[in-house]
Amino acid sequence: MESGRPTIHDLRGAVEVPADGILSRAIHNDDDARVVLFSFATGQQLSDHTAATPVTLEIVEGEADITLGSDAVEGRPGTWIFLPANLPHSVVARTPVTMLLTLLKRGP
Repeated sequence: MESGRPTIHDLRGAVEVPADGILSRAIHNDDDARVVLFSFATGQQLSDHTAATPVTLEIVEGEADITLGSDAVEGRPGTWIFLPANLPHSVVARTPVTMLLTLLKRGP
């Protein structure tokens, strides 16, 4: 931690890529946001679902097919996506993938 703020210098190494399945690790949670680092083995997927609040997705490493409603996006390192609340989305890992998810919490 630097200056009292959570800091991770290499997101790629912050969660192990599983041989099979999906791993997730919450790396931050406060009143404003919850940040989760996901790691997918090749071929693993998060099936179509929604989030009650806006979220952002960032592909840190690997390649994934991402659906956003009826749109398809090719995710690769550096891909960043904003998703409004309640937008159906899914992720399928084409290679081992590390993905950062940020859930933006709404105020009262």
